[in-house]
Amino acid sequence: MALPSKTNQIVSLSDASKLTGNFRKSAGEAAIKGQSFWNETLQKILEQKGCVAVRFYYAQKDDGAQTLVAVGVDQDGNDLTGGILGEDSFPCPPFCGGPNQLNS
Repeated sequence: MALPSKTNQIVSLSDASKLTGNFRKSAGEAAIKGQSFWNETLQKILEQKGCVAVRFYYAQKDDGAQTLVAVGVDQDGNDLTGGILGEDSFPCPPFCGGPNQLNS
């Protein structure tokens, strides 16, 4: 299936805060709030020939820890599975930075 037409995916801090707050309320205090990837990893994925987006798959390590798998996506919506994939994102908590509207 082809990707939808481009839309403005930028969100205001107020709207983003509401969205992340909704998740925290439903997921509970022990839940992972987010995952981070280093800039270099995302750049390597995005620099692949034909890559127009990045898809993040929810994943779980053998020890039960939540993680994400990142993969480039072509204009037809296909995962670029023959290319560079990202994993080993670092979770929040404990790597949340200071409290802010998105994580508190």
